[in-house]
Amino acid sequence: MIWTLILSFSGLMIFGVPIAVMLIAVTGIAVVLHTSTPLGIIPEQLFNGLDSFVLLAVPFFILAGAIMARGSIARRLVAFINSLVGWVPGGLAVAGVGACVFFAAISGSGMATIAAIGTIMLPALRDAGYDKRFSLGLLTTAGSLGIVIPPSIPMILYCLVMNTSVAELFMAGILPGLLIGGVLAGATLFLGYRNNWRASQRPSLAEILRTAREGVWAILLPVIVLGGIYGGVFTATEAAAVSVVYAIFVEVFVHKDCRLRDLPEICLDACVLSSCILILLAGALTFNWLLTAEQIPTHLAQFTLQYIHSPWMFLLLVNLLLLALGCVMDSVSAVLVLAPLFADTLQAYQIDYIHFGIVMILNMEFGMLTPPFGLNLFVAMGISGEPMEAVGRSVLPFLLLLLASLIAITYVPDISLILPKLFLR
Repeated sequence: MIWTLILSFSGLMIFGVPIAVMLIAVTGIAVVLHTSTPLGIIPEQLFNGLDSFVLLAVPFFILAGAIMARGSIARRLVAFINSLVGWVPGGLAVAGVGACVFFAAISGSGMATIAAIGTIMLPALRDAGYDKRFSLGLLTTAGSLGIVIPPSIPMILYCLVMNTSVAELFMAGILPGLLIGGVLAGATLFLGYRNNWRASQRPSLAEILRTAREGVWAILLPVIVLGGIYGGVFTATEAAAVSVVYAIFVEVFVHKDCRLRDLPEICLDACVLSSCILILLAGALTFNWLLTAEQIPTHLAQFTLQYIHSPWMFLLLVNLLLLALGCVMDSVSAVLVLAPLFADTLQAYQIDYIHFGIVMILNMEFGMLTPPFGLNLFVAMGISGEPMEAVGRSVLPFLLLLLASLIAITYVPDISLILPKLFLR
């Protein structure tokens, strides 16, 4: 069966078949050729895969992000953070990184973060005399933190296929996300002092308080959502619904930058994106059902243990595999397909599922920043008007910083696990 799966995947990929369709088709081929199970099991598994209360969080978070991207939350966040650090050399770019971190904790989406923050910050950095290539690469990279800092849509998908706690994975992503944000901000400050990039005079206390008052609604959202989850007030799915209600209330009735008649169009856009993710997840879970039924993860674990005796070497090879696949395959699909394959191997090496989830999420971040399937690169192209080659070159230096962060997070598990161990275990 393994050769059937490999050949089917390779053939369909060469012909450009969408990943979701490919997963369903490969499952069907394997069922017909290697089992006595009726083919009608596939629609049943597609339904079972999506029959999950946790999964409702995905469209809710997507809708909340779409509403806030249409309103002024991003602009108010930028203004507040810029009032704090914009006056130091490189401070305006650091404000962009900080705004990406905050908006990531609001939207749960890297693409929404890049679109919302990048649209505001790219012209501001250009007008302040910052290097164009540096600005584009920094914001594109920082925007990808949307999948690392909770609440994160890819984290929810990983938890579904690996049957782990969403709350634990959310908490495990806090320190890695802040670490990467800190590395990007540190590099920016270094270049800012070297090139004397200064955007504004030091603001008065009154100016800081004014921007804080205007941005307080945006700052409160991650506090409410994450605080509610960790405090046991509501589940991750209920938190996603709360974020939608909060976003509508703030943008329509407080900021008044979004009108009620705009909501149907926003909902339609969110439904299209949600549908793409859900059909992919349904196909992945159906494929995972086949793998589990045929005990393929167990066979893979036994094979791996014969040749790789160190969990450190296993993690290195997994990182290399995911980094390579990110260049030729949609990173979300790669994680959904490969994570369950490694489940038994992780148990054999005693590698924590939560720690491994953060490692895979970080590899997804790389995949979203590398051509030809780097979705964040396409978003950056749209907001900057630059070709793919220019966006890719601008991101390359920051990928080296991300690689250093990935190595540290991979081999120091406590960066990911210390908060879940302290508060949730």
